[in-house]
Amino acid sequence: MAIKKYKPTTPSRRYYSVVKTDDITSEKPYKPLTEGKKRISGRNNSGRMTVRRRGGGAKRLYRKIDFKRDKRDIAARVETIEYDPNRSARIARLVYGDGERRYILAPDGLKVGDSVMAGERAKVAVGNAMPIGKMPLGTIIHNVELSPGRGGQMARSAGALVQLMGREGSLCTIRLPSGEMRRLQTTCYATIGQVGNQDHFNISLGKAGRSRWLGRRPKVRGVAMNPVDHPHGGGEGKSSGGRHPVTPWGVPTKGYKTRKKKKYSDKYIVKRRKS
Repeated sequence: MAIKKYKPTTPSRRYYSVVKTDDITSEKPYKPLTEGKKRISGRNNSGRMTVRRRGGGAKRLYRKIDFKRDKRDIAARVETIEYDPNRSARIARLVYGDGERRYILAPDGLKVGDSVMAGERAKVAVGNAMPIGKMPLGTIIHNVELSPGRGGQMARSAGALVQLMGREGSLCTIRLPSGEMRRLQTTCYATIGQVGNQDHFNISLGKAGRSRWLGRRPKVRGVAMNPVDHPHGGGEGKSSGGRHPVTPWGVPTKGYKTRKKKKYSDKYIVKRRKS
């Protein structure tokens, strides 16, 4: 895939770019694998705003993705490669021998007509899912489980990859895209290959309206506000804030650790992304 740019016929078109859709083979999703998606616009279950600058955007159907790959030792054929508005990666529709269809994340190099399988007897080939303990060292993987049977939680966005670095007893060591090294149980499943659509992060939105299509609202700087609205607000003339950066509620916002102590997770981290 490649980046497609436009002639500067308008000011916004000058910087507008998109990823070419040559790999997409179907325009419409498979209806039984979709469901309505309610817009939450950054609100929690109480209706309170917990994430700012969210709201609006295009209406979307949610595609049900098989992150668990729990249909084991049954070969499936890749039927289509499709666009998914809910994620940066492409998705592939599989059709199994018994006629069941499922969506998976489309790894780089997977094409219509290819055969994939999930299970301990699967071959080391792009699109196949198997326990990481059965893979050779150095294998590039994605959609990695944190605990067996839970379903893939890591390396699911466009271009993401994890590398299997070592194996010791019942634990394997992997390297994440952030540079973090962590251990996982050898029975955790992962899919072989790198997630496709790597050029997704090289595109330029080109105009503010395109951000609004994605449900992203404008971000206003604190120093541009009044003192009643933000700790950085006010001042005679233009000011730089006059203090270390904080949120509107006074919590430090750059370099301040907010991660809760998670004993289960910490003991498996070999090297943090920030050493």
